[in-house]
Amino acid sequence: MRSLYDEHGAALWSYCLHLTRGASQHAEDVAQETLLRAWKNPKVLDRSPDLVRAWLFRVAHNIVVDDWRRASTRSEISTEPGTIDGVTEDGTDELLQSWLVADALRSLSPDHQQALVECYYRGHTVASAARRLGIPEGTVKSRLHYGIRALRLALEERGVTA
Repeated sequence: MRSLYDEHGAALWSYCLHLTRGASQHAEDVAQETLLRAWKNPKVLDRSPDLVRAWLFRVAHNIVVDDWRRASTRSEISTEPGTIDGVTEDGTDELLQSWLVADALRSLSPDHQQALVECYYRGHTVASAARRLGIPEGTVKSRLHYGIRALRLALEERGVTA
């Protein structure tokens, strides 16, 4: 029977190197922590090799994200255009921003959520949203107005400023 490292080590190492953008020391740390978590959770090893590898990759990804979050709370990094050299656009900022907005949106009342989603995310007019939601147009307008205010406040609570 092959060991966990023999079976998944090379693929895990490559994946960790990719996640850390070539930082080999960080990739080694992530791979080691991932394998350690697997050994501490032996029931994972009873799965098929494909499921074990998927679990390892997910754990490695989570470790890198946790490291990034921990580092970002310790020091402020300027994200103004032109202050970071050699950074390529990969869509990460948009993804994180969409998660932040989705989280703030979930904190709103269901009525405000529905109105905002119908008009701003699905692109429906007030009249169309009113028909879809089965409420008067004036109610949709009111929910949009107060929903935007509540969303702005929720985003400010999460550190987003205009």
